[in-house]
Amino acid sequence: MFLGKDLIVYLVLALGAALAVGNILALVKPPVAPKEEGDLVVAPKGRSVMMAIIGTIAALWSVVSLIKG
Repeated sequence: MFLGKDLIVYLVLALGAALAVGNILALVKPPVAPKEEGDLVVAPKGRSVMMAIIGTIAALWSVVSLIKG
């Protein structure tokens, strides 16, 4: 099989972890100043928390799938 039988699980792990870490970092350390006109000063808290939860669930689900076999 192309790139192994667990390719989709590894992709979900990578995307879920990136989604979780990126949104958590956006909440913890916002940019110093907006780079362009119309950029937000801080990330929207509700949306960022929800996306971090979704990313964490996806990453955990894929880790469990890899461990379970």
